[in-house]
Amino acid sequence: MGGTPLWIFGYGSLMWHPGFDPAERRIARLADYARSFCMRSIHHRGTMDDPGLVLALDAHPGAACEGLAFQVAAGEEGEVMAYLRERELISSAYLEAEVTITLDDGRAVPAVTYIVDRDHNQYCGGLELEVQAHIIAHAVGGRGPNTEYLFNTADHLAELGIADEELSWLARRVRAITA
Repeated sequence: MGGTPLWIFGYGSLMWHPGFDPAERRIARLADYARSFCMRSIHHRGTMDDPGLVLALDAHPGAACEGLAFQVAAGEEGEVMAYLRERELISSAYLEAEVTITLDDGRAVPAVTYIVDRDHNQYCGGLELEVQAHIIAHAVGGRGPNTEYLFNTADHLAELGIADEELSWLARRVRAITA
């Protein structure tokens, strides 16, 4: 890396389960992307027969996504990237991208993140929130219920003071459906 720190931008489960110990953790913002349940999950939060939904970054000019940036400890870059690629690129629905994020202290840094491949058959952008809620309420995959993924992400955003109205609405709606 030539002395340049490696940053990872998390906007979904990476925020509450990065899978590595970061050297630094900051709230960060990525311009021109939105976090949304626009990817069908056939492994972690659903199955081929009953897909769930997971969050992905979808290109939306003028939008911004707030999440967490993790600085990888020096010397651990290769190990962390191998882990993230195994975890995030399981079905090729995500594309690994280097983006520029703005940390909460004003620094603009390059970061690796995972954006949705709109040409992939798991892409499902534009689903109505009510449809998303019913899918999430019932799907279960290899890493557990889709509800757990939604609730953990929504709760973590709230703890960080990051507002995401769609996720908050979905969490309330899914709790009502499953009550």
